[in-house]
Amino acid sequence: MVGSALLRQLKRSGYTNIITRTHRELDLTNSGRVMSFFKKERPDYVFLAAAKVGGINANISYPAELIHENIAIQTSVIDASAATDVVKLVNFSSSCVYPEKCFQPMREGDLLSGPLEPNIEPSAISKIAGMKLCQAYNNQYGTCFISVIPPTMYGPRDNFDLLSSHVLSALLAKFHKAKIMGYPSVEIWGTGTPLREFLHVDDVAEACMYLVKLEKKELIASVCDCGWALNIGSSRDMTILDLAQMIKEIVGYTGDMVTDTNRPDGAAKKLLDSTRIKKLGWAPKIKLYDGIKQTYCWYRAAKIST
Repeated sequence: MVGSALLRQLKRSGYTNIITRTHRELDLTNSGRVMSFFKKERPDYVFLAAAKVGGINANISYPAELIHENIAIQTSVIDASAATDVVKLVNFSSSCVYPEKCFQPMREGDLLSGPLEPNIEPSAISKIAGMKLCQAYNNQYGTCFISVIPPTMYGPRDNFDLLSSHVLSALLAKFHKAKIMGYPSVEIWGTGTPLREFLHVDDVAEACMYLVKLEKKELIASVCDCGWALNIGSSRDMTILDLAQMIKEIVGYTGDMVTDTNRPDGAAKKLLDSTRIKKLGWAPKIKLYDGIKQTYCWYRAAKIST
């Protein structure tokens, strides 16, 4: 999802010398092959969007894979970037890195200020490791490796698998299936009261391009005092129930919503403080309702084509 959004943004911006590889062509957990690839291609700018990701269920079911694969990918790419003098690297992190009971909205300096939310700890641990590796290379070797922290992303090419997806895409898939199959109700995990922030992946891609184009001095002044990390958010959140109601309306489902309080809620609230990047001149453009509607159109077209 993120990689395809970056490609769209790069092409819109006029870039043509874009280097990509599929997982089949290059296994990013293989450090030797990654190093050989970087030495051959010599990229100037790197967007590290590859990762093994998932929501609460994936973190509970596959903690070992989430930690091991993500750390292996990050180590291979970041090390190779430093070894081949990459000008700038943008490393994708996640809001899961912040403590469970973090002060709201969450600021970049709050990283490691308290215990993590237990249900998503595997993802958080792996992402923190990548962020700290970028920071260490910057401090020791003078590289310019920035970690961006978006909220839950959504958009075309999202993961809609109910066992491993995030809440927005999972709800969209649930409501669509319920409408097609004529189910009388849709189950919402937990109480529905937690507050979450969402950002369209095209806004995230635009933010990354914006950061890459900034002068290194300007970036350093904004991020070096907070672990070389920047929040990229909308500064707005909503309850899971309100999100479900919005998706229900967009899909056109007329049945009921039922909460399953035996399922975990996760953190009560997760809202990013995006003051730093807004001071640099960036702000999101896509409204949540419009973004979900666009994503649903893509999802239906993808379902038909397959």
